[in-house]
Amino acid sequence: MSLRVYYDLMSQPCRALLIFLKKNNIPFESKVIALRKGQQKLLKLFLCDKIKVLDKLESIKIVGSFSVAMVRYLAREFPIQDNWYPQDSKAQARVDEYLEWQHLNTRLFGSMVFRERVITPLLQQKPVNEEKLQFYKKGFLNILKEIEEGFLKDRPYLCGDSISVADIFCACEVEQPLMIGFDALANSPVVKAWLEKVRKELEPHYSEVHGVTKKMRDAIQKGKL
Repeated sequence: MSLRVYYDLMSQPCRALLIFLKKNNIPFESKVIALRKGQQKLLKLFLCDKIKVLDKLESIKIVGSFSVAMVRYLAREFPIQDNWYPQDSKAQARVDEYLEWQHLNTRLFGSMVFRERVITPLLQQKPVNEEKLQFYKKGFLNILKEIEEGFLKDRPYLCGDSISVADIFCACEVEQPLMIGFDALANSPVVKAWLEKVRKELEPHYSEVHGVTKKMRDAIQKGKL
């Protein structure tokens, strides 16, 4: 069975999926697409524009926006280290807790900070809506506080003593608002220390996959966006 992975590096779940694949030495065919241009629709990669289409046994197409489900699938089909997505029911439930929680928390507010600062002004050719931007920034800061007081309260990683896919997904989400120069970690020392630890543990793949975020951050700092 071969894997064909369609991804856009501006997408946090896509970056998380790529890091997971590379870290676990899972071979795949790389297919870069531009989600912002709707190329996934032209390739007919989704059902109802939302769910990944699949289905030749010898060739599996994976789309980044379906990344959480795909990680679970890959954990069943490939020999990965157990810490990434544990087989033990209780340990797996802790990982799933974060993976489900993130959608309306880390992912929502981190994505919207970036969207309101970069994507929406570019698409609408209008100035940044500062009121909306500040709303999502405040929400993101509250999420970081919840992570510190909850997931990272008494453990080194989000779901226990070892790094898991939850840490990969969370790190990629936290990186998104940092691209605009938003110093979100200034008052979140626990999250900041955790992120540095996760970055180092996932090298060299973390830097490789996040090269695009550095370019975006540099462009924003130079006033090009």
